[in-house]
Amino acid sequence: RWVMRSLPSSCEELLAHMVSFNSVNPHFGGPVEGQSALAEYLENVAKAWGFQTKRTPVAPDRFNLLITLTVREGAPWLLFESHLDTVSTDGMTVPAFELTRAGDRLQGRGTCDTKGSGAAMFWALRTYAHVRDRDRNAGILFSIDEESGMSGAQVFAIKDLRSFSPLVGIVVGEPTRLRPVVAHNGALRWRTITRGVAAHSANPSKGRSAIRAMMSVLEALETRMIPLANREFPLTGKAAASINIIRGGKAVNIIPDYCEILCDRRLVPGETVAQVLAERDSALQGLEVEHDQECLAPPLPPENSAALHSWMLPAFQALNLDATPTGAPYATNASHYAAAGAQVLVLGPGDISQAHTRDEYLDRKDLAAAFDLYSALLKIPS
Repeated sequence: RWVMRSLPSSCEELLAHMVSFNSVNPHFGGPVEGQSALAEYLENVAKAWGFQTKRTPVAPDRFNLLITLTVREGAPWLLFESHLDTVSTDGMTVPAFELTRAGDRLQGRGTCDTKGSGAAMFWALRTYAHVRDRDRNAGILFSIDEESGMSGAQVFAIKDLRSFSPLVGIVVGEPTRLRPVVAHNGALRWRTITRGVAAHSANPSKGRSAIRAMMSVLEALETRMIPLANREFPLTGKAAASINIIRGGKAVNIIPDYCEILCDRRLVPGETVAQVLAERDSALQGLEVEHDQECLAPPLPPENSAALHSWMLPAFQALNLDATPTGAPYATNASHYAAAGAQVLVLGPGDISQAHTRDEYLDRKDLAAAFDLYSALLKIPS
């Protein structure tokens, strides 16, 4: 675990400390304790700066970190959110857990997605704590597991979000080039399984191949379901469907009794899970299959962002930033908070093309601009 010897003296130094933690999601080979170690560091910093902190449980020994500043009871809340986890560091050409600099580029895993957002949000909250005549309660949620499953956001939305009332909204940090993303696509994922009968490959007739059965499933999905993923939404683009992982067989001399595929279906706003699953099941009618491991990040329709976007306009105008609402083809934690009734908006420094890359980076000026914008949001009069 990282030991804090001094408090960060700048937003960039805070980002450097955050990047130094290996918080790669365990699904991508990261340490189970990685996100908790980063959360504990942020918790210690927050306490040293005089903020209230709370660990909100997600699973045994796993938690989100909530940092809050309560100005007065009954004052409206503005929440920020940034996820703690990152994707794998495989193939990186820059040091993954050290903030290195190449000109104005701040390099390292998570600088863009999305520790840069988190650092700017936290530094803005620190600055807001010293503003006179504050009239808004504020906080940051550092959530776990956004990159795989989004369990941190789901649990917070169900168990904790209702305690923040009245709530102006939640600003979710993702690399949007500081453009306000008011709508995005959702993601539905599942596993499909075929089963067979194992036998020695010297006598295949005594067995039944699960891989052979899966070939029929693949053909059905590719010809009868995937072409239906053609709906479009103006801000977020087209729906999409793909089969991205296949596993089966135990040994080269055994007829396989098990095969599985992992499927990904991107939903545009207006599509429903029931609709997509009905299309899948219709395509596979007559085939013997099993489905499990369903995971959903619902689409985010623009009506769940409209009021918050309107409220934020003075901050954009004051900084001469483009406030034109836009959309994204990917999914974020925002949809889970929206499903629980909150106004949400996705907003952060950097470009999605810089995320998850072998030389992931965030431009220094983008980090500074994000701090300025988050700070301006905190100062909008109630």
